[in-house]
Amino acid sequence: MPIDKQSKAEAEHLRRELELHNYRYYVLDDPTISDADYDTLFRRLVALEAQYPELRDPHSPTQKVGAPSLTEFAQVRHSIPMLSLANVLSREEMQEFQARIQRFLKSGASLEYVAEAKIDGVAVELVYENGKLVVGSTRGDGVTGEDITQNLKTVRSIPLTLLPHTQHPMPRLLEVRG
Repeated sequence: MPIDKQSKAEAEHLRRELELHNYRYYVLDDPTISDADYDTLFRRLVALEAQYPELRDPHSPTQKVGAPSLTEFAQVRHSIPMLSLANVLSREEMQEFQARIQRFLKSGASLEYVAEAKIDGVAVELVYENGKLVVGSTRGDGVTGEDITQNLKTVRSIPLTLLPHTQHPMPRLLEVRG
């Protein structure tokens, strides 16, 4: 299907607008729109890129996760990319999600979910070697994050040493994300 000029212009406008909002949110920590409004803009761009695959651009906000690492922190490269979770905003989207999970599990079994209101925060990876916390990092751009180990050590609920379990051996390497 040929791309009409209006859709092409809208996609370009949405990319610029989303990049500005990403910069204000991730770099300046000074967002000017709500998460819901951002999600609406983002979903519209995703829809345009799906409708017109020729509009897809490797530099589009739809192709990245998070933000570049800040230079104030040492950088940590993730062993496996830390991807963002997608939002589900309707019953139909939840049914599509359920179908994808069941295809992945190769099972039609009934599944139970727990849902909570979205609370904005930071995605963190904790890396333990032989039960000892060795590094904690942010998601960053999904491939490289900031080393915030010292900051995370102040969070009392994050164990610095994992307790051994009687039935399960301590893994040599454990990466925990949340």
